[in-house]
Amino acid sequence: MKKEPENKLSRFSLLESFQELGMLTPALILLALFVVTPFIMSIPLSFTNQKLFPSPIPVKIIGLRNFRQILSDREFWQAIKNVFLFTLMILPTQCGFALLAAYFLNKQAIMKKTLRAMFFLPFITPMVIVTVIWATIYKYPTGLLNSFFQTVIPRFQEIDWLGNRHTALTAIVFLSAWQAYGFQMVIYLAGLQNIPEELYEAAAIDGAGGWKRFIYVTWPGLKNTTIFVLTITTIQALKLFTQVNILTHGGPLGSTNTLVHYMYEAGFIGQKIGYSAASSILMFLLVFAVVLAQRLLLKRMED
Repeated sequence: MKKEPENKLSRFSLLESFQELGMLTPALILLALFVVTPFIMSIPLSFTNQKLFPSPIPVKIIGLRNFRQILSDREFWQAIKNVFLFTLMILPTQCGFALLAAYFLNKQAIMKKTLRAMFFLPFITPMVIVTVIWATIYKYPTGLLNSFFQTVIPRFQEIDWLGNRHTALTAIVFLSAWQAYGFQMVIYLAGLQNIPEELYEAAAIDGAGGWKRFIYVTWPGLKNTTIFVLTITTIQALKLFTQVNILTHGGPLGSTNTLVHYMYEAGFIGQKIGYSAASSILMFLLVFAVVLAQRLLLKRMED
C-alpha cells in the first residue's frame, strides 16, 4: 500500500523532468547552432591565414602566428585596457542606478506598474536607436548636453564629448548604463520583494532608521541577487561593441576601441578571418577568467 503513492510520485517527477527538458530544448538547439557551433568552428580557423573572401593566397596552417601577432599588437592591449576601464565604470553606475530605481519602486503604492514600465522602457528599445538618440545629445557643439550646461553655466565652453579621448569612454558609459539598467532593476525588485517584511519590522522596533535598515536588512538580503547582477553586467560590459561602432569607431586615438570592435575590424575590415578567430578565442579565455575570478571573490566575501 505504501509503494503506490511513491510510484505515483516518481512518475510525476519523471513527467515533470520531461516537460522541463521539452521547454528547454528549443533554446538549447538555438544556443548550439548560433553560439557553440561557431565558436568550435573558429578554433581550427585561428591556426590558418583564412581570408573573408576568396584570395589568390592559398589557405594554409600557420600555427600560432595569429596569436603571436595579436599579443604583440599595441591596439589589442589598448582594447583590453579600455574594456576593463569601461567595466569598472559601468558596474557601480549601472547597478547602483538599478538598485536605486528598484528601491524607489518597491516603496511605491501608486502607479507602481506604470512607473516600472517607464523605467524598463530603455532596455526594450534597440541599442542602435538609443545610440542614435544619445549621439544627438552629445553632438558638438550644439547638442542637448552642451546647451544644458551653457544654460546653467553661462561661461561654459562646449565639449566634444565623443571627440575628446578623455571624455569619449565616459560618455559611452552613461549611455550604456541608461539603456540597460532596467534589466538589473527588475532583478533587484524581485530580490527586494523576497525579503521578509518581519525583518524590517524587527529592525524598526530596535530603533534602526532607514539607512541602518538598508545596511543591515536590505543589503544582506540582496547578496545573492547582487552576485548574479554583477556577473551578467560584467559579461555584457566585456562584449561592448554597438555603441562604439556607431559613435566613435574606436576613436579618438583608440580610446574607445574594444575587444569585439578589434575583432570586427580584423575580420570584416581587414578581411583576416583567421586572425579574428584567434582574437575571439583570446577574448573567450579573458571573459571566462574574469567572470570566474569575480565569482570566487564574491563567494569569498559572502563566506
